[in-house]
Amino acid sequence: MKTSSSKRWGPHPITDVMPEEVAAAIRAIVKRGAPYQAHNALGYVRRLFNWAIATHEFGIRTSPVSLLNPKDLIGKREGRERTLSDEELRAVWAAAGEMGYPYGPLFRLLILNGQREREVADMRCPEIDLGRRIWTIPAERMKGGRAHEVPLSSKVVDLIESLPRWNAGDYVFSTTDGAKPVNGFSKAKARIDKLSGVSGWVIHDLRRTVRTHLSALPVEDLVRELVIAHAKPGLHKVYDRHAYQDEKRHCLQLWETRLLTTVVEPIPPTEIITFTPWITRSTGAGR
Repeated sequence: MKTSSSKRWGPHPITDVMPEEVAAAIRAIVKRGAPYQAHNALGYVRRLFNWAIATHEFGIRTSPVSLLNPKDLIGKREGRERTLSDEELRAVWAAAGEMGYPYGPLFRLLILNGQREREVADMRCPEIDLGRRIWTIPAERMKGGRAHEVPLSSKVVDLIESLPRWNAGDYVFSTTDGAKPVNGFSKAKARIDKLSGVSGWVIHDLRRTVRTHLSALPVEDLVRELVIAHAKPGLHKVYDRHAYQDEKRHCLQLWETRLLTTVVEPIPPTEIITFTPWITRSTGAGR
């Protein structure tokens, strides 16, 4: 479990972490204009210390987070409702085409399949089966702790096949020859804002925008939810063991068609793979 305070504290013994140190780490996130991330980080730190106390292995009896009130420290957590209009989504899509690898295709993939930011950013080659046109996100990378199969629509396959192949590792989106996944979203987000002229949104709003568009498709609501890895509701979770793979594929293909022919016009659909490479592709590597 990684938080923004990992580097801040470094080798600092967990038993010595004080409430004021946690508060300082959270305030630093707030100061850079990321209150939602600050709330998430505080939650992760709270869970970490609660786990450490429950294991009785680290000599910890109390948590430095126990008396930290998120509302006092960060402010009230407001539920986000922002979705991008068709005009804004069109501008963001076009800007992503100007950015080049790795963030340009990454932003477009977020728009095409509606998955979470880190789920896409941490994509690895072994997770992708281009023969079956399936991307399987392992359970350890999923918020709900369950593996998630994402059918790959035709343009997503084209996008993935257009990306560099690396020699040092198997991360799909990387600036380290595949050894590590990309991690500089702040600068990438600032750049796409400047290129697109769209502001007042966060990357997760793309996921909400995609889900909103899925509601306009002739698809069962259960399938729409499964596409973005939301759990089956109620008795469906207990009794319905169907994977809905074909139904999810149909839904994502319908969304791709709507996106390319309605939302991003007059941008030609084939532009999805015209990224300006930022680096010469490695040779001899394959997926």
